[in-house]
Amino acid sequence: MKEKATSFDIAHMAGVSQSTVSRALSNSPLVNKETRERIQQIARELNYKVDKNASNLRKQKSTTIALLLFEDPTSDDSMINPFFLSMLGSITRACANAGYDLLVSFQNLEDDWHAEFEDSNKADGIILLGYGDYLSYRTKLTQLEEQGTHFVRWGAHDEDHPGISIGCDNFQGGFDIANHLYNLGHRKFSFIGDADSHAPEFLARYTGFITALKKHGIPAQDISQVNAISTEDSGSEAMQFMLAENQFVDAIFCASDLIAIGVLRALRKTSLRIPEDIAVVGYDNIPVSAFTSPALTTVQQNTKKAGELLVETLLKAINKEDVADYLMPAELIIRQSCGSKK
Repeated sequence: MKEKATSFDIAHMAGVSQSTVSRALSNSPLVNKETRERIQQIARELNYKVDKNASNLRKQKSTTIALLLFEDPTSDDSMINPFFLSMLGSITRACANAGYDLLVSFQNLEDDWHAEFEDSNKADGIILLGYGDYLSYRTKLTQLEEQGTHFVRWGAHDEDHPGISIGCDNFQGGFDIANHLYNLGHRKFSFIGDADSHAPEFLARYTGFITALKKHGIPAQDISQVNAISTEDSGSEAMQFMLAENQFVDAIFCASDLIAIGVLRALRKTSLRIPEDIAVVGYDNIPVSAFTSPALTTVQQNTKKAGELLVETLLKAINKEDVADYLMPAELIIRQSCGSKK
């Protein structure tokens, strides 16, 4: 009976050490791509299978990443902001490509999620997704950092925040929207969405927006702002409030596509035409934004790249490599919901 191949057999054939074989078979970035692929090819030819349980015992690793999704208010029962759905797919594929399992869990901000997972060996690290109120869970992020838990979050860049963040250049996104609307001839603007430290991503979008308009000679005090969380209902209510208060503008920048969809819904009940009388712009480029009536101008955040970066950065942290915050560029997607001011 033929003996089962071992990692030492692969090391001999590849001309490398056994530890290099172990790293290559776990897709460690410490092994260069060419060597890693050569070792993996030899392993396939020998029909070698990694004993995952034994490997995990030796490394004291679970080879699992925990993805914690914070519940968001939604119009359906999913409690998942649709922006995160495509990112979830990207994270799942990136984990699989790295040889990691993905443990997905819903969390409430009140739960003690910060005390679990890595300490109990459920996962080697944590990815955090979800808008939520940043200030309400900042202390838990600090605790994660103090106890040495590996984690990375999707969120706004903040030099003082605990841990590592991957996010979008929301300031530039808001800035580009303002320039686009101004160049179309719009002069009376409103921003719908919370714009304070509890929602730093929305705040960055608002700050970029008013900064660009200020360069065009429009002061911040001339730009109305109405609070709204990232739901269709909240956007609709904000628009109804503006109409009731006779806040007439010719361009509205919404902090998210969901808010913008609610705004469109409220405007359809009026005689105002979009975009002839009023332009509406969203943010996130969720799939449904291309199918609203009219199709929504918005800002693209590359969720595929975001998912890959979240996993890549977390694995580097787990392997004790240097990691840093990363800010992805924002891309303006122009559709029919805003046009030239006649």
